[in-house]
Amino acid sequence: MITPAFELTQDPDFLTVKIRVPYARASEFDLYFEGEDFKFYAKPYFLRQLTLPGRIVEDGREKASYNTDEGTFTIQLPKEVPGQYFEGLDMLTSLLAPKKSRSAKPLVEEIAASAELCEENEEEFDWEMEQILYEESTPPLQHPYGFGNLRSGVFQRLQDELSDVIDLKDPDQTPADERRRKRLAAEAAKFEPDHYLADFFEDEAIKHLLKYKPWWIDAHKKMTALKRESHQEHDSPAFVVFSEEEREQMRKFTNKSYLLDKRSRRHIYLGLIDILLAYCYEVRVNEGEKNVESSWNIRKLSATLCWLEVSFSSIHDVLVSFGRRVLCYPLYRHFELVTRAFNDTVMILQLGKAAVLKCLLDIHKIFMESDPAYILNDLYITDYCVWIQKVKSKKLAALCESLQKTTLSKSHLGLELEELEAAAVLVQEEEKALKAAGTVSKQQLLCSESETSDSEESSSTSSSETEGSDSDEQDSSTSKDGEINSFQGMLQEERTAPLIDCNGLRQGTNTSAMEVGDGKSKVSLQSTTPPGKLVEELEMQIHSAMRLSEQPEGLATAGCVSQEQEENPVPEPDRFSGDAAGKGNFLEVSPKPNPLLFLCSTNEDEN
Repeated sequence: MITPAFELTQDPDFLTVKIRVPYARASEFDLYFEGEDFKFYAKPYFLRQLTLPGRIVEDGREKASYNTDEGTFTIQLPKEVPGQYFEGLDMLTSLLAPKKSRSAKPLVEEIAASAELCEENEEEFDWEMEQILYEESTPPLQHPYGFGNLRSGVFQRLQDELSDVIDLKDPDQTPADERRRKRLAAEAAKFEPDHYLADFFEDEAIKHLLKYKPWWIDAHKKMTALKRESHQEHDSPAFVVFSEEEREQMRKFTNKSYLLDKRSRRHIYLGLIDILLAYCYEVRVNEGEKNVESSWNIRKLSATLCWLEVSFSSIHDVLVSFGRRVLCYPLYRHFELVTRAFNDTVMILQLGKAAVLKCLLDIHKIFMESDPAYILNDLYITDYCVWIQKVKSKKLAALCESLQKTTLSKSHLGLELEELEAAAVLVQEEEKALKAAGTVSKQQLLCSESETSDSEESSSTSSSETEGSDSDEQDSSTSKDGEINSFQGMLQEERTAPLIDCNGLRQGTNTSAMEVGDGKSKVSLQSTTPPGKLVEELEMQIHSAMRLSEQPEGLATAGCVSQEQEENPVPEPDRFSGDAAGKGNFLEVSPKPNPLLFLCSTNEDEN
């Protein structure tokens, strides 16, 4: 027989059961309901028995209809007490539970027997038997784990999958205290201060993730608004809606009961908080999208799943464990993500067991799609999905209240986060100070460079002006040098004329015109001028030209003098002084160096 898909809803007066039977005949079905029991049969579908959370009654108001297009039966059943709220109608697995026996008869009875029979069958007790002190034996598999610590020996058969699922090497031989010690040591070795500080200062991606709003935030806002208006204290299925896939998951679970002592129940509640914290972190960092890392994130951040932790003593221990693992293992390691996961878990618990079940069903699906992680479904998640449907809402409300009262700070994690942040801030301030000092020095350097460039520009301007004046002076000196050369030529003529005349080759003196000055004024000198006066005028012009022009040092001058003397030899023995008439007198050569020779050397060097 096939268990059909079904869904239950309610209003103040009726309970509505919607059953999907696409391959059944509408004319052949059986229906039974009375009190808290409901049964349905339409071949090949059989809804054996639903145990309802409230009583229904058959009073003529019941209705039933069949939709041939959808293949669904819709049955409306009147409530025995109008206005009564039926809690847990979406907990399908718990509704499929068989009806419990309400008999007051004890399960174990003592059968009375006659005293004679007892005395006959009773053996004599040997009081002298040797007494041996009781010693507690340690069996090989004494360290349980899993939901309610009800499993052991599982990983002995699954050694190949062990390292891919949990971090504990030998769980069947490792006691709870040693598991905790090894877990803390592994977390301390895995913590990376550089990674934490990088996420602490460069938190753009973290801020983006903190803005994400998962589905439970809107549901919590609606629930809070409704409670503020109507003061309802029960779960409302309108806030948490299960998909058809999730309903199918619940129908496939096998309903069973758990015999748990007080300590085991405490571990189950603390483990539930640990698993929900890891799930909330995974949903936020992936923004509701699932990927290949989803299974790894959930089981890695939960010490219950990764280390089979059973030694949590309080809610604070759970929060510390989760906070340490967030800062040691995943991609995003920021304390704000720990705080936000804490707040998300509180919201889920406030929404009730429907929201908790929806999260557990999602975890179950994620682990089923991950090859090695399906083992954790068998150890924890499937049992949590069945168990949570039977938990009283008051228990979850009390757990949520205790979680809200618990505080967590960075100092509780034991990773010296505050010291790291303070040291990093100091280093950052020093870097900023050095950077600011470098900026100031750079600005000063730029200002000095600008001042230097300004001074260079001014000096270049003055030098250009100086060069202009020097070029003018060089032009004037060049013109004067040309005139002096012409004077030298005339002087040669004056010197050679008397010699020629003395030899009888030429008689009389010729007149030659000379231009003296800067080109604007012209001085005409007649050959008839007396030689002494002519020499004096020439010396005056030469001295003025010498003062205006810059002359090289006298190393090259000697070569020019010697060259000039070779080209124009002057016989030293023939030195005469001219008479007053100025006829036939030789020029008197001064014993001092002739200025014309210096000018000649300068012109030749320039040419």
